[in-house]
Formats: sequence, C-alpha cells, structure tokens
Amino acid sequence: MKWIAASAIAALLLVLPYLAGDFYINLASQILIAAVFALSLNLLVGYGGMTSLGHASYLGVAAYVSALMASRYGIGHGTAAIISIAGTTTMAAFFGLIALRASGLGFLMITLALSQVLWGLAYRMSGVTNGDNGIAGLTRPTPFGISLESAASFYWFALIVASFAFLMMATFVSSAFGSSLKGVRDQSRRMAALGFNPWMIRWITFIYAGFWGGVSGLLYVYYNKYIHPSSLSTTSSAEALLGVIAGGSGTLGGPVVGAALVLLLKNYASAYIERWNMLLGLVFLLIVLVMPTCIVPGFSKLATALRKGSR
Repeated sequence: MKWIAASAIAALLLVLPYLAGDFYINLASQILIAAVFALSLNLLVGYGGMTSLGHASYLGVAAYVSALMASRYGIGHGTAAIISIAGTTTMAAFFGLIALRASGLGFLMITLALSQVLWGLAYRMSGVTNGDNGIAGLTRPTPFGISLESAASFYWFALIVASFAFLMMATFVSSAFGSSLKGVRDQSRRMAALGFNPWMIRWITFIYAGFWGGVSGLLYVYYNKYIHPSSLSTTSSAEALLGVIAGGSGTLGGPVVGAALVLLLKNYASAYIERWNMLLGLVFLLIVLVMPTCIVPGFSKLATALRKGSR
C-alpha cells in the first residue's frame, strides 16, 4: 500500500508541469520547499524527541547570507550557496552546544530564545538587512547555464533538490546512527549504559537538521527572490512544527503531507479569512480528535485494518 501511494505521488510530481498552469506549478514548488524544511525539523522532533520552536533560524540565516553575498558583494550564486550553507551549519553546531544543555520544555524555550534574537537582529540591523523592507531585487541561479526564471524550470530544480534531501534524510534515519538516535529518544539512560553518548548523538542530529534547514532557506530565497525578517519569526517555526505533528512526526511521509496541508490552508484560507490561523488551529484540533496518531500513521493503520478485513 505504501509503495502504491509513493508511486502515485511520484508519477503526479513528474507529470504536473505538463498538466497544470503556472499558478499550480508555483504552488507545488512552495510545497516542495516547505517539505524539505519540515523534514529537517522532523529529524529533531520525530526521531530525536527534541521539540524546537526556533528552526526558522536556519532557513532565514541561509537565505539572508545568500542574498547579501549575491546582491551586495557580487559573489556568484554557487559560492554564495556554499558560504551560506557552511555558515548555517556552523551556527547550528554552536546553537546545539547551547540548546542541548537542557531537554524537554527547557530545550524548546532555548531554541525559541535563540530564534528571537536573530529575528530581532534582522529587524534592527537595517544597515545590513534593510530592516522591515527586506532585501528585494534578487535573482535566481543558473545551474549549468539553465535559467530558473520560468515556473516549470524552477519546479524541476526544486523537485531534484527536494528528492535528494528526502533520500539523504531517509538514509540518515534508517542507518545504524538513526537507530541509535531513536534509542536515545526512547531510552536515553539505557543507551548511555550500553556505551553510547546520547549528547553527541543529539548534537550531530541537531547539526544535520540545521544543514537541511539551510538548504530549504536557499530554495526559499531563490523562489521568492526576496527575503524579510518574518522568515526568522516564531510563526515560521510554529507552522513547520504544526505540519510535522499533523502529518505524523517520526515518519518520512508525515512532514511532507503536513507541510502541504499547512501551505494549502495558508494560501487558500488567507484569501477568504483574515484570521486564517484560527482555521488552521481548528483543522489541527480535528486531526488530533479524529486521528490521534495524525494523518499518515492514521491512514496507514486504516489501510492495514481494511486489508485484514478484506481477507
């Protein structure tokens, strides 16, 4: 059943540019970017048991660094991307040293505080970030001389990057290290007694999640050709966290489905409802009440029950 669903989604993604108009192609690109971001957060929340409310830091910093390098200092997109990802990953390593001094609610509050510091700096350092006006007039890269200005070309670029990100994160969580991460999440003391270093396992995961958060930030700034301090806000982190939980944390498909749901509600509901966040909260409440295990695990259990019943 899982393979059938995965094959159907893959087929839809491949034929979408040939069937849909620019609006829906652009919407699909946004979903791919949100999916990479949600999957990176899911490494912490679902597989590591580390609930973060500051993951937007990596998206925003990577986007800002890339934008500043390319627009203000005239550095090529390729070099700017390497610098931004290296800087974001280094920042994740430093933030991990601070945040992993606590766990549970303490960890959540530290990640929130670190994110708020960056958000405040983005607003106040107007000489660098242009403050509330953001940085506009950005351009997209041209990998191998291929222009990404059209909706379809950028979609293919985002699909390739998102597919590679999904594969790399799937490999990470299914590896021996991923098994030790899940062991630390469930039985930290027992894993320590067996000779593992729970702190180091969490720290490496924190860095890896920050790396992919930075990759989503590059896709974000390339797509929008604009960056604003709101990308670093708590709202951005909370929306991603909501998507991870609603779709099903600790699964690979859950964050993708959850990110798509949040983005679709955000795009469509906000056009008709001023306080669309309230609708998002109601939908989340409905999911929790109807499917306590959330969307992907819930449908997986339902399909298994139906298959057994048919036999």
